Amino acid sequence: MDISIIIPLYNEAESLPKLYEWIKKVMNENNFSYEIIFVNDGSTDNSWQVLNELHRESNNIHAIRFRKNYGKSPALFCGFEKAQGEVVITLDADLQDSPNEIPALFSMIKNDGYDLISGWKQKRYDNALTKNLPSKIYNSFARKVTGLKLHDMNCGLKAYRREVVKSIEVYGEMHRYIPYLAKNAGFTKIGEKVVEHRKREFGTTKFGMERFVNGYLDLFSLWFLNRFGKKPMHFFGLLGSVMFLLGLLAIILVGLVKFIALHKGTPMPLVTNTPYFYIALTMMILGTQMFLSGFVGELVARNSENRNNYNIAESF
Repeated sequence: MDISIIIPLYNEAESLPKLYEWIKKVMNENNFSYEIIFVNDGSTDNSWQVLNELHRESNNIHAIRFRKNYGKSPALFCGFEKAQGEVVITLDADLQDSPNEIPALFSMIKNDGYDLISGWKQKRYDNALTKNLPSKIYNSFARKVTGLKLHDMNCGLKAYRREVVKSIEVYGEMHRYIPYLAKNAGFTKIGEKVVEHRKREFGTTKFGMERFVNGYLDLFSLWFLNRFGKKPMHFFGLLGSVMFLLGLLAIILVGLVKFIALHKGTPMPLVTNTPYFYIALTMMILGTQMFLSGFVGELVARNSENRNNYNIAESF
């Protein structure tokens, strides 16, 4: 099979028939063998009924229905597991991504040897203040942290070599950083392509401003796991040790000053009456805690056996 197209969706019933017809037209014109995997992320409209109707028309359509809304990353994870095509394409269901881009994306993976191509919506039709400006700031920060020179890392329109999607794990809200996940997995030939961005025809966006805050937190988490995930003591152990030693040194100095004063016969308050003693003691306690348990929460979450178990109601 040439192409697997994965489409996460949440309450996009109106756009689905038009999106399917558009994809089918592009596939037939280029003689691609293909499958379309829709992942219904707990939609509350009649999206699932529409998908069933489309499935009756074509055996190329497969779908997964979550019992509740988990988010885009879980939807992509399940879609990646099911994908069989040599090239995997992801796009959003809201008709803002153009299926006309698929042949060029396929060629860049198949013929030019790329592992991953990320779309770049150079000309956008979103709100300039609430989406475009924050997106530019976020992408600038992401480029510095990840080392990937991508202008639009969170673009939903991407193409992958099949080995890439089978080698990475997308969970939580890590879909924003799939190129970084691929890079960390050893897939280094990552490029981008300017793609068409279209105005939304139906409904409203499902993402709020909180995605930018979550995005920065997820980026730091990925950076930390990539750099210290296999050796967390190199980070927390060093920081905890430094804090502990500084606190210990401060307590020694406080005690030394007290000893010198007593030796000279100079009256001084008790060591425990000075604020420096408690500051130093606090630093020692914090240092010890960081050394022993500062990274446990993230490591437990990352190694949880149930991290990517989702309640799937049905599929076809």
